[in-house]
Amino acid sequence: MRKVSIYDSTLRDGAQSEGISFSVVDKLKIVEALDNLGVDYIEAGNPSSNIKDLEFFEEVKKIKLKNSKLVAFGSTRKKLIKPQEDISLTSLLNANTNTVCIFGKTHEFHVLNILNTTLEENLLMIKDTILYLKSNNREVFFDAEHFFDGYKSNSSYALNCLKTAQEAGASVIILCDTNGGTLGDELVKIIKEVKKHVSVMIGIHTHNDINMAVANSILAVSLGVDHVQGTYLGIGERTGNANLSSIVPTLMLKMNIETKVDLSLLTETAINIAGICNMNLPNNMPYVGKSAFTHKAGMHIDGVLKSSKSFEHIDPSIVGNSRRFLVSEVAGRGTILRKLLKYGLNLTKDDERVVGLINKIKELEYEGYQFEEAEGSFALLIYKEFGLYKKFFNLDHYKVIGENGLLDSAIIKINVGDKDEIVAAQGEGQVGALDKALRKCIELFYPQVKDIVLIDYKVRILNGNYGTEAITRVLVTSTDGKNTWTTIGVSSDIIEASFIAIVDSIEYKLHNIEEKGE
Repeated sequence: MRKVSIYDSTLRDGAQSEGISFSVVDKLKIVEALDNLGVDYIEAGNPSSNIKDLEFFEEVKKIKLKNSKLVAFGSTRKKLIKPQEDISLTSLLNANTNTVCIFGKTHEFHVLNILNTTLEENLLMIKDTILYLKSNNREVFFDAEHFFDGYKSNSSYALNCLKTAQEAGASVIILCDTNGGTLGDELVKIIKEVKKHVSVMIGIHTHNDINMAVANSILAVSLGVDHVQGTYLGIGERTGNANLSSIVPTLMLKMNIETKVDLSLLTETAINIAGICNMNLPNNMPYVGKSAFTHKAGMHIDGVLKSSKSFEHIDPSIVGNSRRFLVSEVAGRGTILRKLLKYGLNLTKDDERVVGLINKIKELEYEGYQFEEAEGSFALLIYKEFGLYKKFFNLDHYKVIGENGLLDSAIIKINVGDKDEIVAAQGEGQVGALDKALRKCIELFYPQVKDIVLIDYKVRILNGNYGTEAITRVLVTSTDGKNTWTTIGVSSDIIEASFIAIVDSIEYKLHNIEEKGE
């Protein structure tokens, strides 16, 4: 079976993504995650670029890698000096990695107008750098920067750069679509020509400026390229790099190509790295996204239940993901019946209560509710529709007071049985104050709610053209340390919508306590 090596640049190219700033600890965590996943090479950064990377290269030496090799990244020597006089190359060697990757210009425009040197000197810069690093016992990869644009501008010179790198001893020559604007047919034509002149391993490094990075990487492999570079979630400068979490499973599952990657860890690693990056993993990301194997339409759900192949290209468990069926106005009765089974309700699709629940869902979704992510609120809806709902407390009234430059305040009065309680609390923001006041009040009767922590809060304006009277949808995600659930509130008043969602969150927890006898 043919094998392709996977080279991850999350720590270097990915760090150039807007909004991403890795600490040394972050980078060490990502190294461990990628090593566990099984990528061949981890591009750890440029040791000459900043103090943080210098510190990282010292700290990473303490980690014993099981699967991956670390790579230090740098550039060819500066013009008109010797390699041993170049501070950047000295830093590259001091990083003490067995493999180094250097980039060099292959586009005559960049040589003449960015480096401000001659075409001949640029070839010497490539040659001298590789020879110097090889003489210091390093395996050298050569990133042919701007290669595809360079080839289109001056194919002879671009190819001469590759030949120079090969003759100097580069073990892999990587063709870079640095501006990310190369079309598939152009890439195919150029790679076929490159293969006539280059005998060492060829790699591909693509950017996503026209949304072709993954497709072009796959095309390159189909043409015999055996080394693929990218970032794990496709993060990177501008619109990002080729997404390895899409490329790797496609190579392995669709093209019968071997890599060292453990596909069962694909989704777990994506969630882990997204968290370290302080970003939300896009739901619609192929293979690893929450929606990658999620079904909403009734006919689709029915088809998947009869045969998963009807609407899924692979078994989600292969990549560590899972199948989900959504509750919505377009979901069929079969979906509702399966949800009801979870609550001990074994009914038929013709049962009037099932029909009534579906009609209620449609009515609420028309008002702006959406139960796809709000499993907590959906459970409460079932309890109410089927006589399982218990009223743990009654809200008498609440009031929120906003203070400019000060903490906001909230006052809540609730009734439990024949007892009344009034509680006030302050918080950063009116919703925060309201949440604190409600919890403090309910804790007097139900101490178990102390475990609840609000971990996410999402607001969406549903009909912005109505101005201040627009309908607002609020999703609140809560956890008790063991379980996590999401609830929803809808209103023309954002505070009221938030309050509805928060009340649902607490009621859902109290129902769970009741069911489990805690």
